[in-house]
Parts: sequence; C-alpha cells; structure tokens
Amino acid sequence: MLFAINQDKCNRCGICAAVCPARIIKFKDRNSFPVPLNGASLVCIECGHCVAACPQGAFSHRDMQPEDCIPIEKKAPLSPEQVEVFLCSRRSIRVYQEKPVEPGTLKRLIEIARYAPTARNMQNVYWIVIYDKNELNRLGGLVIDWMRHLIRENPEIARSLHYNVLIEEWERGTDRIFRGAPHLIIAHAPARDHYAAENCAGALAYLELAAYAMGLGSCWAGYFTTAARAYQPLKERLTLPQGHSCFGAVMVGYPKHRYYRIPLRNKPVIEWR
Repeated sequence: MLFAINQDKCNRCGICAAVCPARIIKFKDRNSFPVPLNGASLVCIECGHCVAACPQGAFSHRDMQPEDCIPIEKKAPLSPEQVEVFLCSRRSIRVYQEKPVEPGTLKRLIEIARYAPTARNMQNVYWIVIYDKNELNRLGGLVIDWMRHLIRENPEIARSLHYNVLIEEWERGTDRIFRGAPHLIIAHAPARDHYAAENCAGALAYLELAAYAMGLGSCWAGYFTTAARAYQPLKERLTLPQGHSCFGAVMVGYPKHRYYRIPLRNKPVIEWR
C-alpha cells in the first residue's frame, strides 16, 4: 500500500491531496478518508509533501512515517530582514587558514545539501570529498596540465582566459586553482539524467550557504569543474562511476579574513509583463 491514514487523527481536511505534486490522492466524498488513485505507486515521486503537510500527523507514506520526520517550529527561525542580510553578506572565500575542517562538519554540510530541490525529487546528486591536501594538490596539478594542453591546442581561447598567468603562478608556488583551500567537495551525477546539472548546482548552493552559517568559507572551483569535464587524465584520477560526470565543485575551509560590510552590486534589470 502506498500510504496509510490514521483515521483517529485524520480530519479529512484535504491538504494532503492539495499539496501532492502528482495529484494521486483523492477523496471519494466529504465523509471519506484519502485513498490513492489507481497506479499511484508508479507516479509517486516520494517527495513527502503529503506527510509533511498533514497538520494532524495522520498521513503515513510507505517510505516515510510522520514520527520519523523532524518537526518544524511554528515560528520562523529567521526574520525576512535577517535572511536578507545573511544572503547578501555571504562572500566567495579565496584566502583560507591552514586548518582542516572536521570530517563530521563536512558530512553535515552534505546532509543539509541533500534537501535542495531536485527535478521530480530524483535526489540524483552524489558526492566526493577531497579531504587530503596532497590529493588536492595533485588534482590542481592536473588542472594546470589541462591549461597547458589548451594553450597548445587552442592558444587564442587560452590567452583570452589568461591561463598562462595561472600556470606561471602555479610554477612559482601560488595556487590560483584551489586558492589554498584545505578541502574540495565535488558533486557528480549520471550524465544521462535530465536536469543533473541543475540538481547538482542547487545542492552546491545549499552547501555554500550552510558552510557560511557554520563559520566556514567556500568558493566554486570553476577551473577544476571545467577541466574535470574535458581532460581525460583528470577524469581518470577522479574515478567517477561509469556514466557519471562532474557538475560542480566547491572549495571549503576556514576563512583567513572576515568581512565587515556588504559590497555594492549592480541594480537588477527587471522586465515586468
């Protein structure tokens, strides 16, 4: 059975049916309890909206019980003003302390990131944590090798992106690839899955915000992500599962400096229709 109803608790409010994205919950009449439509199990995306939205805790999904879900406080934990300041004050960190982050903290970031929305609740984001600094340096060296390769094969593109400057700095001991971050978190997914890129990007965005809330710094590793999609030696080093691609990566560590004000940004360009 796809779901069960505690008839002692259910008040037949209809909220479960209203919030169901697949529209597979129905009421035969005003006095009946909710039941699944025929074939509902094939259509259900297991998002848990039905369980989460039931005020009485009467709705149990086959794979999700109300007592197993974390309750949400009635009062919002942050005001709109606090959320605005939090989002606007987050910075991309490019200078890090020489201090590792506890593995449990990095795992907690990923646990939070798994709640980012995914298309049809696919939850198809997979993770690799590059924790060892030596391994991170090896990956950075492969990114530099890719840049050298690009200079030979497509010199105009490489020149426009100033890859020669990055290579020169790397050779002098300055890391512009990972910015001296102690760790890298990689999001990957089956390349054939629709919206895999969007799902990974959303999860990494959640992870970045969670990192900021925990006093950590982060920055998207754009050079690495581009190289990981194009350079075979780097692909082989990552040893992703068959058919998977890297859809993004974030550097993580303790920021060396703090910020005291929110910098200016361009005014939004909005077209109302």
